[in-house]
Amino acid sequence: MSGNLVIAIGRQCGSSGKIIGQKLAEELGIKCYDKELLALAAKNSGLCEELFKTHDEKPTNSFLYSLVMDTYSMGFTTSGYMDMPINHKIFLAQFDTIKQLADEESCVIVGRCADYALADYPNLVSVFITADEEDKVKSLKELYQVDDTKAKDIMVKTDKKRSSYYNYYSNKKWGDVRSYDLCINRSSVGVEGTVKLIHNFVDAKMEWNKANRQ
Repeated sequence: MSGNLVIAIGRQCGSSGKIIGQKLAEELGIKCYDKELLALAAKNSGLCEELFKTHDEKPTNSFLYSLVMDTYSMGFTTSGYMDMPINHKIFLAQFDTIKQLADEESCVIVGRCADYALADYPNLVSVFITADEEDKVKSLKELYQVDDTKAKDIMVKTDKKRSSYYNYYSNKKWGDVRSYDLCINRSSVGVEGTVKLIHNFVDAKMEWNKANRQ
């Protein structure tokens, strides 16, 4: 465990969470990890990167979560790991990669239960970004060049997938204000305003942590 600053961003589909994470990282002079995390986890685990893309933030319908963490606690060299479903192996590879990144550098991590993986890290800032439905639909229409109906379909299915993944692997509820340090409606302050709010919160939390360690 390190004292590096890590900002974990959860986000609704269409809320501009990735863009906000990238802008925030640029402002802070640190890296932002989103899809890049998949390539790193694949490299570290020796598993095929295509598997990570296929199973990215998707829940599993088989086995219990306890099996995952019981096997994890025993280490990857056990026969239990060899028998584990591939989606659990992928989750654990990402889990380890997130911890490794946090130990090595300050960064922004978008999605993938990063706030859960780093729950014990003192300088973790967990954020959840939402937006009004009309703004999310507008963003998705522009991003994917689709109509309103298709944009809404993408939004609903993606949020369902992210919610199921987060709720399954963490001990918290996706989107619940009690699960995060800070929740922001991007529609209320815009992308730049959201970046500014998170930056100000980060400064306040770091100052608070420093004062309480003295």
